[in-house]
This record gives sequence, C-alpha cells and structure tokens, in this order.
Amino acid sequence: MPRSQRNDNFIDKSFTVMADLILKVLPTNQKAKEAFAYYRDGMSAQGDGEYAEALENYQEALRLEEDPNDRAFILYNMALVYASNGEHNRALEQYEQALALNAKMPQVLNNMAVIHHHLGSIAQEKGESDEADRRFDLAADFWSKAIRLAPNNYIEAQNWLKTTGRGSADVYL
Repeated sequence: MPRSQRNDNFIDKSFTVMADLILKVLPTNQKAKEAFAYYRDGMSAQGDGEYAEALENYQEALRLEEDPNDRAFILYNMALVYASNGEHNRALEQYEQALALNAKMPQVLNNMAVIHHHLGSIAQEKGESDEADRRFDLAADFWSKAIRLAPNNYIEAQNWLKTTGRGSADVYL
C-alpha cells in the first residue's frame, strides 16, 4: 500500500487528498503523475524519519520525472536526507545536481553553505587551518549567492559574512 494511503496525520491526509484531486484534473501524463506520487510518498517518509524509504521513493520519482525543475526539487530532498544521515559529500553532490537543473534555488545554496561551514568547523577543531579556511571560503561563496537570490533571508549568514570579513559589500545591498 502506498504510504500516502496509510497516513495517520490529518494534515498529511488532507495534503494527499488535495494532491490527488489536483493530479486528476491537471492535464499531465501518467508518468508525471506516478513521479509525483513517489515524490509525495518520499516527503511523507522523510517527515516520519524513514530515510531509507524516502530515498527509495525519491529515486523512483527521479527515474520517472522529466521536468528539470521538478527533478531539482527531488534532488534537493534527497540531499536533505543524506545531510540528515551525516553523508555530507553525498548531500553536496545532490545539491550540485539540483543547482545544475535550477540555479535559482537559494535554499540549496544555503544548505551547501551550512555543510561547508560545519565541515570547516570540524577541520578547525582538528587544527587543520587550511582545510577550515577552504571550507569557510566555500560557505561564504554559497551564502553570498543565496543572499543575492533572496536578500531578505539568511540574516545569520549575512552577519557571519560581515563579522568574518568574508562577504563583499554587494551582498548586503
């Protein structure tokens, strides 16, 4: 039984009913509808912390989905799962693929920055200053790009860029 048919959560059930109604009236092909069903089930599994199941659903959605923008969001969600599991390099790979399909996703850039900042902090704790600087520079680059796309977001990142001197003036305009 698909996950969407066994949700106990009222909000999830409501979302599922609405999504099913929309799918029935939208003039999309069967393959796109199947891709969305897998994507929806992946999001539900991810929300429940069932990451292996979420990844299986996302991989199937990715196999079926043809629209580049939708593929980017599937990859984004896969990256979230990998990051949650501590698989930072795999997460970064998925984020890079998502950006290749849709460069206007500030949330992807932000998450990439967060991972690089985290890895930079770990390197710093280990006394690996060159690696820490490299990671912090990458974080600064990704945050700067995210802020350019969404100037009213990522206030903490803006502050970090200012206080560390890693940001340029055009980021704050």
